[in-house]
Amino acid sequence: MAARENFSRKREAIYSALRDTTVHPTAEWIYEILKPDYPDLSLGTVYRNIKKFCESGKARSVGVIHGQEHFDGDTSKHSHFVCTGCGRVLDIFDPLVAEETVAEIEKKYAFRIKGEDILFNGYCPNCHDS
Repeated sequence: MAARENFSRKREAIYSALRDTTVHPTAEWIYEILKPDYPDLSLGTVYRNIKKFCESGKARSVGVIHGQEHFDGDTSKHSHFVCTGCGRVLDIFDPLVAEETVAEIEKKYAFRIKGEDILFNGYCPNCHDS
């Protein structure tokens, strides 16, 4: 019974760490943040739980940036900008695709679109002048 309770607290801590940050963390980042409070936490546990959160729609993968997969605990409709220079991931909450455009794409390709995930690449203000 205690193992189940510990698992639940760890799982909630992992989800809170993912949900309560805007840095679009890696599993390793979450692991390092939580390790002092959960000394028996393993990196595998973090990965498994993030995968479950993504599968259940509580989180999503932003993609692999500089060799590491980054995640987002904010599942509201938004897009992302990834800086080619420093690897920062920034949220873009402005609507980017009109509903009419989505309807046209569905009709043209016989798709049934359930969401959009737009990813921009380029240089953030800190990197583009470098």
